[in-house]
Amino acid sequence: MTGVWVALGVLLAATVFGLVRRRRDGVLRAVPGAGGVGLAGGDARKDGDDAVDEQVGETLRPDELGAELGAKATLVQFSSAFCAPCRTTRRVLGEVAGMVDGVAHVELDAEAHLELVRRLNVVRTPTVLVLDGAGRVVRRAAGAPRKADVIAALGVAIP
Repeated sequence: MTGVWVALGVLLAATVFGLVRRRRDGVLRAVPGAGGVGLAGGDARKDGDDAVDEQVGETLRPDELGAELGAKATLVQFSSAFCAPCRTTRRVLGEVAGMVDGVAHVELDAEAHLELVRRLNVVRTPTVLVLDGAGRVVRRAAGAPRKADVIAALGVAIP
């Protein structure tokens, strides 16, 4: 009988973990101190629940990215070779960058940019950073964001 309770406990824990992960996956969260309050899409969760606090005031330069910043905003995607959601994210960010003038999409291989990955505390791929025109990180998502959320995040990044 004890084995049944252990199995049920493990099943419950795994279910809770999966539901929480699905709810948080790809949500573009505000980066504290980077302008704008709240979250894209009207999500009422509090900031600082990830490792976001470490990016306060973080600015990325074109030489760090290996590409020019967009005139209005830049969508930075950290990917890896065997990341299935990275392909979806690449397509979504490319479409959004093509729709909005002055927005660039830069995809970086996380393995080739380890210093930047460590500095920005990128712990999984895809990780998406939304930069304003000056290169400041204003939104961040771990996982594949939805197109509508990316567009909403650009509304914060572009004055």
